Amino acid sequence: MFNNIYKGKKVLITGNTGFKGSWLTIWLLKLGANVYGLSKDIPTEPSMFKELELKNEINHYENDVRDFDSVRSIIEQVKPDFVFHLAAQALVSVSYSDPIETITTNVIGTTNILEALKQSNHHCVGIFITSDKCYDNVEWEWGYKETDALGGKDIYSGSKGAAEVVFKSYFHSFFNSDKSNVKVATTRAGNVVGGGDWAKDRIVPDCMRAWSKNEIVEIRSPSATRPWQHVLEPLSGYLALGQQLYSQENINGESFNFGPSAQHSHTVEDILRDMSKYWDIEDPSKAYKITDNIKFHEAGLLKLNCDKALFHLKWVPTLNYEQLVAFTGSWYFSFYKDQENMLDFTLAQIDDYEKTAVHKGIQWTK
Repeated sequence: MFNNIYKGKKVLITGNTGFKGSWLTIWLLKLGANVYGLSKDIPTEPSMFKELELKNEINHYENDVRDFDSVRSIIEQVKPDFVFHLAAQALVSVSYSDPIETITTNVIGTTNILEALKQSNHHCVGIFITSDKCYDNVEWEWGYKETDALGGKDIYSGSKGAAEVVFKSYFHSFFNSDKSNVKVATTRAGNVVGGGDWAKDRIVPDCMRAWSKNEIVEIRSPSATRPWQHVLEPLSGYLALGQQLYSQENINGESFNFGPSAQHSHTVEDILRDMSKYWDIEDPSKAYKITDNIKFHEAGLLKLNCDKALFHLKWVPTLNYEQLVAFTGSWYFSFYKDQENMLDFTLAQIDDYEKTAVHKGIQWTK
């Protein structure tokens, strides 16, 4: 997998205690990497990081990415071969209640990682994860390309667009030089689902919490269309991008979208109906109710064009819609009802994902 590029390498993940960070940690451990984590806290209760006891598997630093001195000290001490910067204030709803934390975490935090890598200037690949919400979304029918306008109607989206602008400035000012030993890129993905996400105000975690208690979940925007993808899909893109950037210069400073195929765009109501089947709910219409309690602006349509990732990385999604629903629904059902060893269950899902990708002949499996 990934040409064994991560085996024996030191990999620093910021935001490693979050949903995506936990899955990335497990996959990198499976690939033989020496994983280091940097997070200020554990963001949810329960959390995948805590339930799977990942703190025992890695070198974990409890620090805030907004604290530049701590960030610089960790990077100078570890001298990672790869940095995956996932640390963020990741919720649109929180950006309304705490815009300052959102901006400082997502913009200043990103700046601190960039500056620490610039000052260290050891041989390193930095992959900076922003969001599909970094685009100035006018809700048109086609997918956004990496060259489209950045922006956003809410503070979260604006902070992700701003992080991209800061990144591009840092690249042209410092990393686009023969004197730099650091190579960097950004990634944009969104509407990721999968087992182990317990963030608030997200539709799948809200459902899982409610259904585990035999309760009905309230949904705000049933007809909103989202490009749903399993968490392993963008992670495979991040890892493929890291692999390519490690060995080649031609994509240094570039940005890449990682999203599902166009046919994977389904409504909120679609995914709830399909997910409910894995909870033995006989009548899906009784598993949720629609509320008009919409606390903040929510986009009705957002798609990504991933032609660039296909051209440069030969990256394509691995799972179809039915498979991502099965992966997600079965993970939560096993956690709440079957009480399985969830680290083993998660590793088994990663193994199944890899086998599916091998069967499809996807490039990163080589």
